[in-house]
Parts: sequence; structure tokens; C-alpha cells
Amino acid sequence: LVTAPEGADVIVVNTCAFIDAAKEESVDTILEMAQHKGKGGKLVVTGCLAQRYAGELAKDIPEIDHILGSADFQSLAKALSPQAVVKLPSGKTKARKALPVIQVSETPTYIYDHEAPRKRIGALHSAYVKIAEGCDRPCSFCIIPKLRGPQRSRPIDDIVAEARALAKGGALELNLIAQDLTRYGWDQGSSPASRQTLAQLLRELGKIDEVAWIRLHYTFPSAFDDELIDAIASEPKVVKYIDVPLQHISDAMLKRMRRGHSSRVTRELVKTLRARIDNVVIRTTFIVGHPGETVEEFDELCAFVSEAKFDRAGAFTYSIEPGTTSALLPHRVDADVMAERQQTLMEIQRKISRERHEGMVGQEIEVLVEGVSSESEYLLEGRWYGQAPGIDGVTYLADGQVPPGSLVRARVTQASDYDLAATLEL
Repeated sequence: LVTAPEGADVIVVNTCAFIDAAKEESVDTILEMAQHKGKGGKLVVTGCLAQRYAGELAKDIPEIDHILGSADFQSLAKALSPQAVVKLPSGKTKARKALPVIQVSETPTYIYDHEAPRKRIGALHSAYVKIAEGCDRPCSFCIIPKLRGPQRSRPIDDIVAEARALAKGGALELNLIAQDLTRYGWDQGSSPASRQTLAQLLRELGKIDEVAWIRLHYTFPSAFDDELIDAIASEPKVVKYIDVPLQHISDAMLKRMRRGHSSRVTRELVKTLRARIDNVVIRTTFIVGHPGETVEEFDELCAFVSEAKFDRAGAFTYSIEPGTTSALLPHRVDADVMAERQQTLMEIQRKISRERHEGMVGQEIEVLVEGVSSESEYLLEGRWYGQAPGIDGVTYLADGQVPPGSLVRARVTQASDYDLAATLEL
């Protein structure tokens, strides 16, 4: 492996195609990497953009040597040595047939296990663990089931084996991810008794000595049960932080989005999580401008956000995805109206976030130190449990010299909209 594309023998671009912005970024990256491809080098494109637009990519960007679907990247070695000699049962040898430029499985089924080679990049103290792949939900705006295939959950012992290896390599924080985290295990059997559960997984991961924080991402509001809530509340290593995209609160909008539950379920979930999990931090996201969203429905969403006072919330403007049910719906919202609604909703949330942070001034918190801040060499940068890596703000530490990956006690001294400042408690 090399640290820069210049001079690399092979450049692999792993792409996203979830929304328009992700598609544009993926295409821009492919074009940029094509400029770095040296003579005799190879450019391989994989991931969701490859899964969805393989033909268009091959036609429009001839510099691409191989296109592998979202579940076909395990064929990378074959793609890179297509003319290798293979031995026949007769003892004779022949050149293996080259793989086609495009290799995309119609329905992705691959899921990696703990024995799959993994090269860690970035900070070693925080790691992502994918516990399942694919999604079975019919959300009308989402293309993921077509790109990633049906849900397939990894066995608990396999996940734990990977987590132990990561912990031995320095990981203090495990970020559990899947397209539908709370549906983990549902694909393993027809009856609840035959399935493994997310709660069981959390308890097993909590037994790993080196791990300090276990964080849940991408949960689904109607999939929480008592067992899971109890596990989050009682397991000391499971941080009290729940990422649960709600998308909307209007019953009419939830029906158009085919979310499979009512606003009552959403409101009851928020109430239950706060009642049963001490100091829980709830992060969510919403979609504004979905086809059919009226002024009244958007106002209802704004009122809900103002009332619920989420610790973290993001808003996305609706992105038309060909092949989804929503793309066929009438009454589309103009782009400028969507942008205005996004700004309005985020301004409501900004004030809530600021208020919550100001309420933390004077409190003592535990901070996972990331390293020297990019803002100033005189500041350290870290996160308390209420800040997930990459998506939330950070906590700045104004004094002390602490190595990355350290867990320290600090006292909050200042608050901004999304960040905190604190001093070390020595």
C-alpha cells in the first residue's frame, strides 16, 4: 500500500450512490484518480455507484479497467491478475480467462467475516464494525436495498472475533454500523427464538476488556424492544448515544415514505429512551422536501423538533433516486423551497444544540483524545460520548499533553453551537 495515488500500480475507488451529492463526489474522485493512473497501472471502481451505473461508467470513463459491484470487491485479486496460469486436473496449464471490465452481481449476497484481511487507516483508537449488510425495508425514497441487497447478519462470534482483534490493535471505541442496525439477526431464522439479537451482541462485546465505548449507528425507530433498551441502559460500555434517523413526524409523510410506523411510535420512542436510559444523547436526521410535503406538514416537523429538543439533528433535502417509489410521486417540491426548509429546520436545531451545550458548562465529562487539533497546535481535540466521530462536533482541550487514544476527565468551560471547550481534570 502507498499513501498517495501518484505512482500506485493499482488505484481502487470505493464509491457511494445514496444521494446526488454522493454520486457527484464519487464521479469527481474517479476522474481525479484517472489522472493519476500511470502507464501500466489499473483503475478499479467498486461500491454502490459501480453497482448501479456500471454500464454508464464503462462507457463514459474509458480509463476504468475494472468495475466491481458492491458485493464483488472480493474478486479484486482476480481482476488484478487476469492472465495468471492455472493448473488443470490433467497436469497441464493454461492462462486463466480475463475477468470482464464489468463484474456486478444482480443481487448482492456477500458479507465479510473476521478472517477477511483488514488494513487499518486513520486513528487506531476508534474503529467501525459492520454487523450486517443490506436492508429489507421498503422506504419509498431509498435505493439501498437495490444497491446492497437483502439484509444478512454476521454471527455474534464472528463479530466478537473481529472486535477482539481491533481491540488488541488499540481500538477503545467500537462504532457498530449496518444499513438497519436494530434489525440485526432478523434474517437468521423465522422465529424470534432462532435469531441472535443486537442486545445479545452488545453484552458479548461488553466483555472485551480493552474496549471502553460501544456506539450504535443507524437504528430504526420501530425496531426497539425492551431487551435492547435494557441492554443499552445497563451495559456500562455501551455509550448512551443513539443514532436513530426519524425522517419525518407527519403521519401523511411517513405513509408516503413507507416507513411502516406512525408518528405516535416516534413520539413514544423518544419518551421511552429518555425515561429508561440515563443521560441518553439522541441524534436523528430528517428529510425535507419529499414529494407531497405541504407547508402544514413541514410546520408540524418544525414544531416537533422544537418540542423534542434533540441533542443532535441533521436535515437533508430530498434527492430524486430513479428506481424508487418516491421518484414516481407527484407534487414535487421546488429546489429553492427545499433549501429554505432545510435552513429553517437547522436554525431551530442550532439554537437547541447551543442551549444544551451551554447547560453542560461546569460539568465534568470523559473525553476520548483524538490528538492535536487542526485549529491550533496549542489545543488538543477529542470527543465525549455525546459526540460521534465524523458527524458531530468536538471537544477542545486547552491544556495538557495527552497521547491520542487516551480517556481523560475534563471540565467543560465554554460552549458553542456544536463544539465544547474543556480543561483537563488532573
